[in-house]
Amino acid sequence: MTASRATPASFPTIAFIGGGNMASAIIGGLRQHGQPAEQILVVEPQQATREALLTQHGVQAQEAADARLAQADVVVWAVKPQLFQQAAAPVKTWTLQSLHLSIAAGIPTRSLSPWLGSQRIVRAMPNTPALVGKGMTGLFALPQVGAEDRERIAWIASAIGQSLWVNDEAQLDAVTALSGSGPAYVFYFLEAMRDAGVQMGLEPEQAYRLALATFEGGSALAAQSDESPEVLRQRVTSKGGTTFAATTTMDELGVKTSFIQAMQAAEKRAQELGQELG
Repeated sequence: MTASRATPASFPTIAFIGGGNMASAIIGGLRQHGQPAEQILVVEPQQATREALLTQHGVQAQEAADARLAQADVVVWAVKPQLFQQAAAPVKTWTLQSLHLSIAAGIPTRSLSPWLGSQRIVRAMPNTPALVGKGMTGLFALPQVGAEDRERIAWIASAIGQSLWVNDEAQLDAVTALSGSGPAYVFYFLEAMRDAGVQMGLEPEQAYRLALATFEGGSALAAQSDESPEVLRQRVTSKGGTTFAATTTMDELGVKTSFIQAMQAAEKRAQELGQELG
C-alpha cells in the first residue's frame, strides 16, 4: 500500500478524457500537490462541467479532442464505461505514445488495448471517498508499464488518497467488492446504528453523530495499531458485558457470514460487468 508520493522533479502533462466528479477530485488533488494548471488538459463535452473545472481548479477544458492531446505524458480515462470505446476513437490518433490510466469501472485491458492502440495501460479502481481526498485506489498494470510509469501513476493516485497495486487483473474484481463498493457498506451500517439509536430513545441527529464518530474513531484506532481487528475487538469485549451481548447476537444471526457472502456477490457482479462492457 502506498500513501502520498513525493512531488516529481518535473510535472507530467496530464490529459483527462471526461471532467466529471472523479476527474475533478483528481485534478483538485494534483493542483494541491503543485501540478501546474497549464499542464492539465481536459476533454469534456458539457459546457457547465468545463466552466466548473475552470472556476474550481483554474483548468481550461476543451469540448473535443484535438492535436493538443499529443502533448500528454499521461491520459486519464474518466468517462462512463459504456461510452469508452466511442470516446477513445477521436483521441487515439494523438495519444499512441502516452501512458494510459483508466478509471472506467469494469472494462478489461484486453478491450482497452485495441481501443487505445497501446499496451502501456494501468487500470484503477478508486472509491468515492476520493472526492474528499480519503480514497483507496486499486491499481493493475500491464507488463509494458515500467517502473517509472508506475511511480507516475502512484503519484497521480496519491492526489485522492492511498493506493494498492495488485499483480493479477482479476483481483480488481475483489478490490471492487471490498473498497470500490465498500463505502456503501459503511453507510449501510451507519443507517442501522442510527435507526437502532432512535429505537432506543435518541434523536436521529444524536444517534447519527454517535455512529459517525464511532466509525471514524474505530478506523483511526485500527489504522494506528499493529494488532489484528480480532484482537482489537476482543480488547473492548468483556465476557458477559454489553459488547459481548451485541457481538454474540450478531454471530448467532450469521452477520459476518452474510456480509462475506454479500461481498462475494459484488465480486461476481464485477466479473459479469467486465464481460458485458468488454
